[in-house]
Amino acid sequence: MKRLLILSLFLAGVLWPQDKPLKSKSQEQAKPQVQEQEPPEEDESLKPKEYTFNPLEAEKDLRVGNFYFKKGNYKGAINRFREATKWNPNFAEAFLRLGEAEEKMKDTKAAHEAYAKYLELAPDSKEAGSVKKKLASQR
Repeated sequence: MKRLLILSLFLAGVLWPQDKPLKSKSQEQAKPQVQEQEPPEEDESLKPKEYTFNPLEAEKDLRVGNFYFKKGNYKGAINRFREATKWNPNFAEAFLRLGEAEEKMKDTKAAHEAYAKYLELAPDSKEAGSVKKKLASQR
């Protein structure tokens, strides 16, 4: 009885796909299957870095920048101090150190900008007087 039911369903086309012709296994192996490929992922290292407020990253970059500064690697220090100011735009100490490093690299314009930002953020700090003198002498 079961065989008769399967045979009748088979002949009626329920179990047999109507739109696909029969293929032998050798025919299936001969044609390579083409699959749609997803577009390649963008290289993450090429994307611009996005900065959100992160005081811990800013502190870390300041420490590393101070290390580079002490070793005489002023370019490395400048990069780290800039990173610190991007992680925390209100980090006065990072702007002060950035100004000092820029001064060592003889970039007075960048040093002036960093010192001005420092004074904007910390006008009553103990270094404010010496920074004001530096700004006055750079003009």
